[in-house]
Amino acid sequence: MYLSNIKEAQSIVLNGPGILNARKQSLVGPEQGWDGWVMRQFTLGKDGQTPKHSHPWPHINYIISGKGTLFLDGKEQSVESGSVAYIPGGEEHQFRNVGDEEFAFICIVPEEGDK
Repeated sequence: MYLSNIKEAQSIVLNGPGILNARKQSLVGPEQGWDGWVMRQFTLGKDGQTPKHSHPWPHINYIISGKGTLFLDGKEQSVESGSVAYIPGGEEHQFRNVGDEEFAFICIVPEEGDK
């Protein structure tokens, strides 16, 4: 069993090509007993974004707060608090914050996707 609070999770500022104003917190994974999977929270500040990218593993997303866009299937689609998305492996995708407040989402990936 594992119980914690997001306030206790280390927040890592992400840097790299195409990344703007983004942080990641690893919440539950193999270290907490969930073998093979990892649940993370990404937070994008004002004008923040992830890079347009693809990878072989799928992931599941749940938007916690804010307003943003998800680039998927070659087009940008609006997402907001309560939106959910499944992104198959190999699909190019990108999240962007289009609001004035932080845009935060949960991202669940196989363990290989969090290396």
